[in-house]
Amino acid sequence: MVLIIDPQVSGVAGNMFIGAFIDLGANQEKIVEVIKTYGEYFGKIDVKIEKKLKAGIMTTYAQIKAEDNNKARHYHDIIENLDMITQKHYPENEKIHKTIQLTKKIFKTIADAECKAHNMSIDKIHFHEVGNADAVCDVIGSAYAYYDLKLDDEKIYSLPVATGYGSVNTQHGILPVPAPAVANILSHTPVHTGEAECELATPTGSAILVNITDEYIESTPTIVDMKIGYGAGAKDLKILNALRLIHATSMTPKDTITVLETNVDTLTGEVLGSLFDTMLSEGARDISITPTIMKKNRPGHIIKIICKNKDAEHLCDVLIKHTGTLGVRIIPTLHRSAITRKNVESKITIEDKTYPVNFKIGYTDDKIIKCTPEYEDIKKISKITNLTIQQLTTLAIKQYEGEE
Repeated sequence: MVLIIDPQVSGVAGNMFIGAFIDLGANQEKIVEVIKTYGEYFGKIDVKIEKKLKAGIMTTYAQIKAEDNNKARHYHDIIENLDMITQKHYPENEKIHKTIQLTKKIFKTIADAECKAHNMSIDKIHFHEVGNADAVCDVIGSAYAYYDLKLDDEKIYSLPVATGYGSVNTQHGILPVPAPAVANILSHTPVHTGEAECELATPTGSAILVNITDEYIESTPTIVDMKIGYGAGAKDLKILNALRLIHATSMTPKDTITVLETNVDTLTGEVLGSLFDTMLSEGARDISITPTIMKKNRPGHIIKIICKNKDAEHLCDVLIKHTGTLGVRIIPTLHRSAITRKNVESKITIEDKTYPVNFKIGYTDDKIIKCTPEYEDIKKISKITNLTIQQLTTLAIKQYEGEE
């Protein structure tokens, strides 16, 4: 499956992503719950999700109203608040933890763009519009919906972004469209002005787009079995002011990755062990550490990381920071032969009680060749039932395959 983001006419905004994700089937009630849980720490929040006609097309409109309790926030204040809220409300929720990692990356993108625009360090820069409670809600809601639809396992394309033209009134005065921060965020993204004399691409929407897109394209690839979601913007314009997301099966399947490698011989076992959680939380798809013999017959380790192409530079920085290595080999855009995979929500029954379990299913020629229950789900059930991980894994696979 692939997702195609189509901002060619509408541009992008955070609430448009939320609406479009919900239109594709993301859990509306859970998204609203998560938005309110985090947003209410930043101000009074009211969230309304409704169907709305835009240029004759039925869309989903996510309206987020906020009475902010602080009009200007520093980047680190936002990050600290996110961590505090997560620890208080969702200490062991894996989906929420992934959501917050993506949220932090999105706000880091915005912070870097603002720093460049104002020539200030990240410790001194403060957010105005993009640090408001409604912007925080836009980012949190979009990130949660992204993981709720399991889009992190799929290839995501984006068509060129319409930015709008003219001018926009900001806390810093009247600025040209696209505003400097947006121009910085989209500096490596195909853009055009579009047909509307207003701001079509907001900082939050732009930052969400660049952090989830794997590849930019000029036209839609060959696809079938399309499901389309529309997320409405607030304004009624002469254009269709709704972000279109197309979820489909690609007729030209391909999977490219980047491999990062480095050799180390000075790290303790504790540091090496901690790398797994660190790199995976920062976006790595897989990590392996292999013992080796280095020059002068010293024992060492080869650290190998598999990642999406767009995450390579960021993960290089993280790897260098946490290992002190003097260099990282980047092996770009390797073709990976991969079977068709999907995540499936299911249940297992133990002594008349049912427990939710997520499975990773691998197919070839429409036949299941691999069925693996999620370890974290099995671990939780093990603590409740006192059955071993191995017993539960075998039972879960047997029950799932019996249902097929």
